[in-house]
This record gives sequence, structure tokens and C-alpha cells, in this order.
Amino acid sequence: MLKDLRINNSLSGKKELFEPLHAPFVGMYVCGPTVYSDVHLGNVRTFVSFDVIYRYLMHLGYKVRYVRNITDVGHLVNDADSGEDKIGKKAKLENIEPMEVVQRYTQDFHLVMEQFNALAPSIEPSATGHILEQIELIQVLLEKGLAYEVNGSVYFDVNAYQVDHDYGKLSGRKIEELLSNTRALDGQDEKRNSVDFALWKSAEGTDHIMRWNSPWGEGFPGWHLECTVMGTKYLGKSFDIHGGGMDLKFPHHECEMAQSIGAHEQDPVKYWLHTNMLTVNGQKMSKSLNNSFLPHELFSGDHELLERPYSPMTVRFFMLQSHYASTLDFSNDALLAAHKGYRKLINGLKTLRKLKGTGVEAEPNEKAIQQINQICDNCYRAMNDDFNTALTIGHLFNLLKKINNLQTQNLTIEEIGEETYERMKMTYETFVLEVLGLKEESNVDIEGLMDILIQEYAVAKEEKNYDKVDALRSSLKTQGIVLKDMKTGIDWAYEE
Repeated sequence: MLKDLRINNSLSGKKELFEPLHAPFVGMYVCGPTVYSDVHLGNVRTFVSFDVIYRYLMHLGYKVRYVRNITDVGHLVNDADSGEDKIGKKAKLENIEPMEVVQRYTQDFHLVMEQFNALAPSIEPSATGHILEQIELIQVLLEKGLAYEVNGSVYFDVNAYQVDHDYGKLSGRKIEELLSNTRALDGQDEKRNSVDFALWKSAEGTDHIMRWNSPWGEGFPGWHLECTVMGTKYLGKSFDIHGGGMDLKFPHHECEMAQSIGAHEQDPVKYWLHTNMLTVNGQKMSKSLNNSFLPHELFSGDHELLERPYSPMTVRFFMLQSHYASTLDFSNDALLAAHKGYRKLINGLKTLRKLKGTGVEAEPNEKAIQQINQICDNCYRAMNDDFNTALTIGHLFNLLKKINNLQTQNLTIEEIGEETYERMKMTYETFVLEVLGLKEESNVDIEGLMDILIQEYAVAKEEKNYDKVDALRSSLKTQGIVLKDMKTGIDWAYEE
């Protein structure tokens, strides 16, 4: 199974067999949040997507070291090489220490990740914890003639890099086009070239709060530098997977690649994976259009575009219904459909826990056996092809149809055999819970409560107390639960 795993290599655009550098060890680095504000849904989609990739690789038997950083310095307000640091700006506005900002929003980020049932990474390093390593890397680039110092700031020299390498090969940008598009900026700052980017920025004569001593004077590191340093430190000079949002491909990941190749003279990453953007009702999600909402607004329903609240698992399921590299459009209709789909999968888990054989011998149903095994195989094929969660969910619904057939006894465990049944059960439970990371959202023993209500319902039926029967049905329906009178007895399910 391991050799069949294929993911998209964004440098070539072709599907290739996934072959880890040091099998069965996989190194994966994902750009984490800049912790100056509440985590937004674009971040959440990225981290949920890589959480599933992390889960699936571990399920296949890989030993995965998942590194996801915290950016707590160096990310400037305009994402270029001028302006204020985002965390420093927030600290000034609130008249608090920058690390108070970092602490508050790092805790918020972790809380949101827990709500979405995302596993913690193996290592979560911070930019400020690796200042010395960033200074050392800058010195290497200076010694190689790939960087230059001006007035206490250090910049990466893209023209020098271009002599032996190709700046722009990750994003498909051409250096001539980049120069043409930014020519108006030439001569307006201290860089030799408008496409050069900061490795270290001088804080002399500024009111930047966050600053460190360096061989070039007091200053702070550039945003792109931290990921190159931390990826190298914890995963080596070349590792398997580097991920992030599509907006990071250029310039952030392009700059990372250039720094790393310049310093270590080898490609740093085998596979670059990027999650796509979010839209709302077909429009780009943005604060200016008032169509941007935070996770807690989704959970509470407290937003003018939302008709009702949506639970963390509903939103997680919704995100996984689309391939990570596809655009994802939020709408009330889509979220309501996701709510029903999520409940159906969870009902399948509940059904599996209760299924029993009939005790009646039966001839093997070869067609059903073949179909079930094919669906189980398809779940793996879908995930093995660029981690396609959308296709995987479709196959799980096909498997759910077989589970429901067993519940209604249109198909029996005796007909498919214990081996096929166990494979079906293990595949369904594994993919829903372990791989997709979904869970039943309840803080109470709902099974125990429903057993009590079902007993009451059964007694009312036996006594022909139809007013009570109808009242119980009606009350449960208001809670999103339906009762089922079946040949095998009384059962319940979440309303779909």
C-alpha cells in the first residue's frame, strides 16, 4: 500500500509515486499562523487538510515528524520588506508586551485546533526561539555571495542566485516579469534590486519593539527566513513535504526555496502542497465585503450571513468534501448539506456498534462480498491519489449503504462472512474516526439516555398509549432524533 501513495509535485504538475527520502520516516513542515489576531477559516482549512495528511500517513505505517511553526516575529504588515511587524503593531495598539499578544493568540489557535479535532504536531517551534540559527544562515549566504548588507539590513541577492539557479520555478514566475512589474519601486529603497528580499532588517532609528543584537546591529529577521531554518533544523536539509496556503507559494515559499538551495546546494523539499482559497456564495472571502467570519461565529451562528450555528465537526466535514487544492465555497445550503452528511456517517458508526448476525446460515453472496471489498479498496485508492478526501467520503457513503442493508437485514452478516464484515467495519471506522478525524459531538451518554427513552416508548406502544407515543416522537424530533420501528426492534438515528 505504501508504494501506491501518490501526491502532486507542484514543481512538475504531474502525479508521481510518493517515495519518502528516508522510508519509513516522513518529514512534513507546514507554515503555521502569525499569532497577532484570531485564527481565520483560511488557516483552519489548511491545518485541517494537513491534519488529515498527517493522520493518513501514520495510518499507513509511516513514522511522521510533523513540524508546524508559530510566527511570532518578522511578518510585516504589508508582507513586504517595509512597515511594522504585525505583532509589534498589535502590541503598540494595546499597550502591552509583544509576547502577551503571542501568548493570547497562540492559545486561541490551539483552542480552535482542538475544537476541530486536529492532532498536535510533533514539534511546534517559534521564530523567536531560533534567532541564533537565523543569524547563522544569513552569515552562510553572505559568505557565498548570495546576500549583501546595507545600513544594518541584509538582503538576499536574487540576481546572484539566478546565475546558477532559477528563482521562480516553484510559482512559475519569470524573473523578467517580476522585474517589470516592480520597476516603479527601483531606487526607492536600499535594495540593489526590487525583487531582493530581507533576511535581516535593521531596527536602528525605528520604534520596532522586537529587536535582537546581530553582527549587523540591532534588528529582527525577515519573515521567510524562519521556515528555512526550522525546517532544516528539525527535518534536515532536504525533507519530504512542505505545506501551506496557496497565498504562500509566492513570495514566501519561493524565497524559502531560494534561501535553502543557496545555503545547502540541494532542493529542500520533495513535494510542495498548497491548499486553495475560500469563497462565500461565490465571492472571495474578505473583511471589506463583510463576508468573512471566524470559527466562533460559525459555531454560534452569530453572523448576518449565517442562518444557524454549525458545529466544528460539521465544518470539518464540509472542508473535507472538497479536495485541498480546490476552491471551497461557503454557503448556508452547503453547510446544511454537510451537517446532514456528517450525521449520516456518524449514524453509520452507531449502526456498526449494534450489528449482529441473524444466527441463520446462508449461502455466500459473492456479488455483495466483491462490492464491499472493492469499496474498501477504493477508500485507499482515493487517499493514495493526492489525499483526495472528497472521493474518499463518496466511497464511505457507498460503504454506508451496505451497512444500512445489514441493519434492515436486506443483507446479512452470514451472507458476506465474518472476514468481509470485519474488513468493512474496520475500514469504515478507521477512515471516519482515525483518518478524517471526525468524532461524535456529544458530552453526554446519549446511547444510555436513548435506551431509557426507547424503553418508555416501547411500553407506551404495548399499552396502546398513542398520545404518549406521538409525544415522545415529536419531542425527540425537535432534538434532531428520529425513532425507527423495525423488524428487529426499535432503534433511533440522527435526523438527516
